[in-house]
Amino acid sequence: MILIRPEARRAVARWREALFGLAVTGVGVWWMLISYGLVFWISGVISLAGLAMVAAGVQQGRFRTMAGGPGVVRIDEGQIGYFGPFTGGAVALSEISRLTLDPNVTPPSWRLSQIGQPDLLIPLNAEGADALFDVFAALPGISTSKLVSEVQRAVSGQKSAPVIIWQRRQLWLH
Repeated sequence: MILIRPEARRAVARWREALFGLAVTGVGVWWMLISYGLVFWISGVISLAGLAMVAAGVQQGRFRTMAGGPGVVRIDEGQIGYFGPFTGGAVALSEISRLTLDPNVTPPSWRLSQIGQPDLLIPLNAEGADALFDVFAALPGISTSKLVSEVQRAVSGQKSAPVIIWQRRQLWLH
């Protein structure tokens, strides 16, 4: 017998990092209230670490949109693989030249471009697509706040032109 409603389970799964950060912060604050000396200061550091976890968890929770879409995303040692019902492919993280969010296709999709290869489209709601946040955050110079806000805009149904989230800087040698 399952005692937790499916909607509540999905909400907890979406915000799990932020909830864990809140728990760590709560423990740190509680220890600060009941202790003194060195333990008091260690508890303060634990509380600050918990607040950092909350901030990171909120970003990841906002990035997770929905699941149950077409295809499966698999990330393995710096390579992003997408296995869909009609298309698929793989892109090495080091070979991505541009990351675009296209809200005009159904469902809204990531467009991963690399030089000399066709673009790889990954739906936002593909199974395992929530793991792309950590992969995209590793791209040099990317703005994670822009990443999250554009995902929120696409999920809310605001149609717009495709948005370039990140582009690799080219070195021009003469």
